[in-house]
Amino acid sequence: MSSNAPIGVFDSGLGGLSVLQAVRALLPHESLLYVADSRYAPYGERPDTFIEQRSLAIGRWLRAHGAKALVVACNTATAHGVAALRADTTWPVVGVEPGIKPAAAASKTGVIGVLATAATLRSARFADLLARHTAQGQRFLCQPGHGLVERIEAGDVDSADVVALLERFIEPMLAQGVDTLVLGCTHYPFLIPAIERRFGNALTLIDTGAAIARQLQRRLETAGLSAPLPCESSARPAGALQLFTTASAQALQTMADRLLPQAPDVQTVQIHDAGTAGKVDKDTEGATNDLPRPDLPPNLPIASA
Repeated sequence: MSSNAPIGVFDSGLGGLSVLQAVRALLPHESLLYVADSRYAPYGERPDTFIEQRSLAIGRWLRAHGAKALVVACNTATAHGVAALRADTTWPVVGVEPGIKPAAAASKTGVIGVLATAATLRSARFADLLARHTAQGQRFLCQPGHGLVERIEAGDVDSADVVALLERFIEPMLAQGVDTLVLGCTHYPFLIPAIERRFGNALTLIDTGAAIARQLQRRLETAGLSAPLPCESSARPAGALQLFTTASAQALQTMADRLLPQAPDVQTVQIHDAGTAGKVDKDTEGATNDLPRPDLPPNLPIASA
C-alpha cells in the first residue's frame, strides 16, 4: 500500500464531517475519501447486525477505491462495527468513542452527561468504556438524542425545534448536577453553537474530533503510511478530497460548502452488501430507505460508578 494513497472516512451521514475537519486541520497533506451513508441514517435506530454489515460494506468499498487506512467517524458504527472491520483487514482502522475519560477529568461536580444515539448507549463497547474510565464516586447520566441526527441531516442545527429537543435532553441533566456533557455522536458538534447560546457556561462540552485525528496520525506513522512531506513547509500541497453519499448529494454538499474550503462536488454512489464495490450513480438522488426500524425504549438507565 502506497503512503500516497488516501485515507477513507465514513459516517452514517453528515456528522463525520466534524471528524474530517479535525483530520484535515492536523494532516492537511493527506488525501481523503469521505462517505456519508445518509440513505440509511441514522444508524442509532438500526439493529446491531445491520450497522455491522453497513460498516463492512463501506470499509470494503473504500479499500477497493484505494484507501490505505480507515476512520470510522461514527460512534454507533464504532460500537457495533469496528471489531468486524478490524477482523476483516490488516489496514489501520481508527474508531470513535465518547470522550468519557476527558469528561471525568474535566467535571467538578462528578456528575457527567452523555448525549449519544440509543445504539451507542446500549452497546457492550460503551458499557466497557464506562467501566474502564469511571472514577470512584462519579456518575454518568446517559441520554439518547432521539431526533437530533435527523435534524442535522436535514441541515437544521439551530431552529426552535432543535433547541426544544436540546432543552428536553439537557435540562434534566442540569437539574441533577451535570456540569460536563459528552457529545457522543459525531453529528452533535454541529450543535455546539446552539447549546452554548441556550445554556451559556453551564456545561463543559467534550468533543473528541482532535483526539481522533491525533490517533490516526500515530497509526499512520507506526504503519509507515504517512504521506511524505516536501522539504519546505510553505510548499506543502493540500491533499485531495473526494466526497460521496449514498443519498441525495444536496445535503452533504451544503454542509461541506459551509465547513470545508473549496469543497469538491459530492458524488452519489451505491454501496451494496458487504463485499461489493459499488458505483457512482446519479440516479439514486433523493433515494430513501424503506427498511423497518426497531422500537426503542424512550429512556435508558442511568449508569453510575
